[in-house]
Amino acid sequence: MITLTHAYWLLGAYFAALAWRGWRDRDNPRRHTTALFWGLLAFLLFAAEHLPPKLVGVFVVVLAVLAGFGGVRMGGYQQSSAEEKHREAQRLGNRLFWPALLIPAVTLIGALGLKRIQFGGTPLLETANVTLVSLTIACTIALAAACRLTRQTPWSGVEQSRRLVDSIGWAALLPLLLASLGSVFEAGGVGQATAAVVRSVIPVDNPFVVVVAYALGMALFTIIMGNAFAAFPVMTAGIALPLLVQQHGAEAASLAAIGMLSGYCGTLMTPMAANFNLVPAALLELKDPYGVIRAQWPTGAVLLACNVLLMYWIAFR
Repeated sequence: MITLTHAYWLLGAYFAALAWRGWRDRDNPRRHTTALFWGLLAFLLFAAEHLPPKLVGVFVVVLAVLAGFGGVRMGGYQQSSAEEKHREAQRLGNRLFWPALLIPAVTLIGALGLKRIQFGGTPLLETANVTLVSLTIACTIALAAACRLTRQTPWSGVEQSRRLVDSIGWAALLPLLLASLGSVFEAGGVGQATAAVVRSVIPVDNPFVVVVAYALGMALFTIIMGNAFAAFPVMTAGIALPLLVQQHGAEAASLAAIGMLSGYCGTLMTPMAANFNLVPAALLELKDPYGVIRAQWPTGAVLLACNVLLMYWIAFR
C-alpha cells in the first residue's frame, strides 16, 4: 500500500537534497545555516513519528531561530543564459503548462479511480489519505513529464526548485506550521470559547445569521492567522458543528467545504499569508510589497459574500 508516510519520505529526500546542495554552495553567505534548516526539516519528515514530541518541538524551535535570524539565504544556481531561456520558451510555447496541468488531473484520477484498486484485499492507496497520496504521485509524474518535455534531468528540476525554495525561505513552511497551530488551538478549547462568544452576541436561533458568523469568522481568523487550515478547526468546532449542524440540522460536508472556501477569501486579504501574498511580490520585484493584496482583496470580498449565500442555500436545502 502506498501511504502518506511514503509521501513524507519522498519529501524528506527532496529536502535532504536541498540541504546537501546548499552545503556545497559556496556562493551562499549562510550556506551552513541554510543547509541545517533544510536538513533538519528532512530529518523530521523521516523520523518525527518515532521521536518524543518534546524533542520534535525543540527541532521546530531551532528551525524558527534559524529562520528568524536570517539563516536561510540564496546562493548560486546552475541556470541557463537569458538567450537559452528565450530560445526554449519559443520552442516549447504553451506546452510548458502541460506538466503543471497534469498535477490536478492525475490527482483527480487517483482520488476517484485508483482508490478502488486492490491487491489481495489491500487497497493500492491509503484510503484515509487518498487525495494527498494521489497528489504526491501526480507531482512525481509531472516532474517526469517536465523533464521529458524540456530534455532536462530530474536533478535539473531539483536544482531550479532549490533556487525558488531558497528565495521563499521560511515562508514555505508557513502553511504546515499554521495548520498545526489550528489543531493546538482546538485542543486548547479555543473553539468552545468562540462558540460561547458567538452565542452571547448573535441570535443563534436564526440559521442565516449563524452562517454569516461562520463565514466571516473563517475569513477574519484566516486574516489573523494567515492560513485557512488554522482557522478551520477552531471555527468549525466552535460554530459550524454545534450551532449549524447539531442545532439547525445543516448538511455537514457542504458546510465544511464552503466554510474552507470562506477562509481562502481571507487568505487573499492578509500579509500574514506571506507565501501567497508577500513572496510573489518579492519574486516579481514589485515596488509595493502589498501590491498583490491590493489587487485581489475586492475579489475576496465578493467571493465571501457569494459563499455566504451558497452555504445557506446548499446546507439547508
